Amino acid sequence: MSAGFSSLKQTLSRVRQAAKPRERLERCELCGTDLAPNHRHLVEIATRRLVCACQACGMLFSGQAATKYRQVPRRILLLDDFQLSDAQWDSLLIPINMAFFFHSTPLGRPLAIYPSPAGPMESLLELSSWSELVEANPVLRTLEHDVEALLVNRIGRNPGHGASNSETAAGYFLVSIDECYKLVGLIRAHWRGLSGGQEVWKQIERFFSDLKEKSKYATY
Repeated sequence: MSAGFSSLKQTLSRVRQAAKPRERLERCELCGTDLAPNHRHLVEIATRRLVCACQACGMLFSGQAATKYRQVPRRILLLDDFQLSDAQWDSLLIPINMAFFFHSTPLGRPLAIYPSPAGPMESLLELSSWSELVEANPVLRTLEHDVEALLVNRIGRNPGHGASNSETAAGYFLVSIDECYKLVGLIRAHWRGLSGGQEVWKQIERFFSDLKEKSKYATY
């Protein structure tokens, strides 16, 4: 009886262990290797899809010569002296005070994307307006096609949009493209009602505050 009871306890223990939710491990989407939480990403150039990758697979697609995938760099620059007037911003035809800009290889031109509760939205971008912006800010010539972007947050210039600390919120950054889509996902996940609600603005403020802490200052 005692031996049988002990065996039953062991069996139940194993069942409980098996029933416990396990931490989901991300895997490299190219070779299946387990990934660390802070792993690299690739961009599938034709679709703009982000792909999780291990270090070895990432190295296969580093540099502008890559065709199907391109490794996302980890450069984050705070563009403290960025030159962008209100008139120039209006000429970019962005309906909100936040957007990111990158050069699309398949389209052969820069794109403007802004976040929304429904996800990323593409806006028309006049090449002349972008060329004027690059002329005033030469650092933009260093953007790697498809994988780096200019991230603009002008919410601080219009406090009515809900940011609780405009000095923290506003800023211009040169960032990896995955940071931009992280922001898009954050807004989509936390937006409530017509104005977004307090929580989404707290999340946006925290995102840019963290980005500023991780960034280096650009000199140009």
